[in-house]
Parts: sequence; C-alpha cells; structure tokens
Amino acid sequence: MMKTSPIDLFHSAIRLYDNGRVQAEERQMHGELNGWTVATFHVETDEDVHPDYWEMHPGAEEAVCVLAGGVRIFLRPEGPGSEEATTLKAGNVFIVPRGRWHRLELDGPSDLMSITLRNGTRLEKRAEGQSGA
Repeated sequence: MMKTSPIDLFHSAIRLYDNGRVQAEERQMHGELNGWTVATFHVETDEDVHPDYWEMHPGAEEAVCVLAGGVRIFLRPEGPGSEEATTLKAGNVFIVPRGRWHRLELDGPSDLMSITLRNGTRLEKRAEGQSGA
C-alpha cells in the first residue's frame, strides 16, 4: 500500500503521467520533463514572474490559475500590433494557447497555479523598450 502524506504545493510540483500515476517532485520549470506539471507559486513582485521574458510551451496549452490576488497576462502579437492583455482576479483561469508567447505582471502579491506540459518550454528576453499595458 502506498504511504500518503500532505505535500506543500508552494515548494514542490505535482507531475501527472499518461499512465495515471501522480507524483510529487522537486519543482523544475524548464528542460526535458515528462507528464503534465502542476505548480503553485506565492509571488510578491513582478520579478517573481520574470516580466522581462516571454515564455512559450510548444507541447500544450497552459492553464494559468489565480488562487489569490490578481495578475495581468500578456500575449505577444503574432504579427504587427501590440500585446494583448487580460486581467485575472482570484478564482480566474486563463488558457494560454499552445505555442503562444506570454508573460505576467502582478497587480499585487498573488498565489498562482500553472498546469501544462513543460517539456520544451522556452524563454526569450523581451526587446529593450517594450512595455506592457
């Protein structure tokens, strides 16, 4: 019989595998990772969410869930134009399309949850002088 105990989601990640296995493990946000990652974060400042970088997940959509606080999620334009911004408050979720570059800015201290396939996740520095909404 498997021994169970509470897991602190603010310090660990949960990995969901296709074979039905669920495993708690050390949080890894990039690299070659199998299965879906569920990760929860307490963030205080914009620096905690790397607002000066775009992020993209080529293998899946990402659910960005706001558990407490509020954030603005920005999608990089796919052609000419400006960033698309969406404001999220506690209890909201935003589904980032697969392969779409995105970034976050905080409205204040927040608790966030991210659910996605992290395998192949990429980060790209924002161009100098780019700003959000």
